[in-house]
Amino acid sequence: MILKSDLVVDVPTQAGPMRTCFFQPASGGRYPGVILFSEIFQMTGPIRRFASFVAGHGYLVAVPEVYHELEPAGTVLAYDQAGSDQGNRDKYSKELSSYDDDARSLLTYMAGMEECTGQLGVIGICLGGHLAFRAAMNPAVSAAVCFYATDIHSGTLGAGKQDDSLARAGEIGGELLHVWGRQDPHVPLEGRRKIQARLDAVEANYQWLEVNGAHAFLRDEGYRYDPALEYLLKGVMLEVLHRKLALGQ
Repeated sequence: MILKSDLVVDVPTQAGPMRTCFFQPASGGRYPGVILFSEIFQMTGPIRRFASFVAGHGYLVAVPEVYHELEPAGTVLAYDQAGSDQGNRDKYSKELSSYDDDARSLLTYMAGMEECTGQLGVIGICLGGHLAFRAAMNPAVSAAVCFYATDIHSGTLGAGKQDDSLARAGEIGGELLHVWGRQDPHVPLEGRRKIQARLDAVEANYQWLEVNGAHAFLRDEGYRYDPALEYLLKGVMLEVLHRKLALGQ
């Protein structure tokens, strides 16, 4: 599919306007809506290309600026130590309630777009994986894909580093796909087992994949990128999205 990505909207939230870029097929029509939550660096080149990939398979994809109330609109943090430090400062400065309101606000906005069928899903990478996990607690979300989601096992998302994501895992009503790198130091083995045990305890509808990969193995810049894993796992992701959002199964 040929795409268009020129739609930029400042979506209203309780913390102010949230700059959001939309990617969609150029042919018109209505498509399931998917929010792509980024890493701590916001909408970098790899995130833009990821969004284009998903949109090219028949989806309306929204990429919000996760630090919209902390950074000027359009801010993209660099993949270097300074960018990492700033991204992590922002991650632990933002209120947990603001992360949740952002998700609700954007889901509501997308559901009302004429380009959207009303079927909604979420995808997230790193920080975004955790945000997708929490966004999936909204009843409107039928599918959630979380790539190496950080801070869930430690409960440290947001200001004060005391989130309730695991405690609320039972609120996830749609299908959940978790993908982890076994060589990822940010989510060690004991952390992964803690999350999985909680999902089992609440009888979540989930799939769980652990692969031999480092943190950020999907990012198509840098030494940790693994294109073979990217090819494999994007296919698994699309299977979930197609089945739950396009087919409604």
